Amino acid sequence: MGMLSEIVGGFVHSALGTRGAARPGGGVRGPLLMALLPILLSMLSRQGAQDGGAYNGATASAGGLGGLGDLLGRLTQKGYGRQAASWVGDSDNEPLPPGAIDEIFDANELQHVADQAGISSDEARAGISELLPDVVDHLTPQGIVPEDTALTDSVDTYLRRLA
Repeated sequence: MGMLSEIVGGFVHSALGTRGAARPGGGVRGPLLMALLPILLSMLSRQGAQDGGAYNGATASAGGLGGLGDLLGRLTQKGYGRQAASWVGDSDNEPLPPGAIDEIFDANELQHVADQAGISSDEARAGISELLPDVVDHLTPQGIVPEDTALTDSVDTYLRRLA
């Protein structure tokens, strides 16, 4: 489970801080983020939208969220390519502006995530906004989008352990 262990371990330390306390700036609480993390990882590990290799800002696929590559493509298409590039690259992770999640995910996708996590769509929106920069950063070491199978296998193993 190597890749995912690094992702989750690094994420917990950087995104949640100490004992799940709220992040500065009014972030959502740790337990809510941890409820959203497996759902977001599952969404980002879907096959079919990733090329593997360096992120070039032009990756996209049709239909629902098809994986990490699709997310990066959506971000770029909606005008958030600079933020996405900061997450993939070596610079500080730039946050998304308020309302960006509503442009990247449609209402049905947000409601589906909220239903899966047992939270409101507003909580899902806030949690996704807070999680995405750190999760994408951890999924793309050295600016490389992982190949479909490596990411999918790691996430599948992690989710089986949670079940």
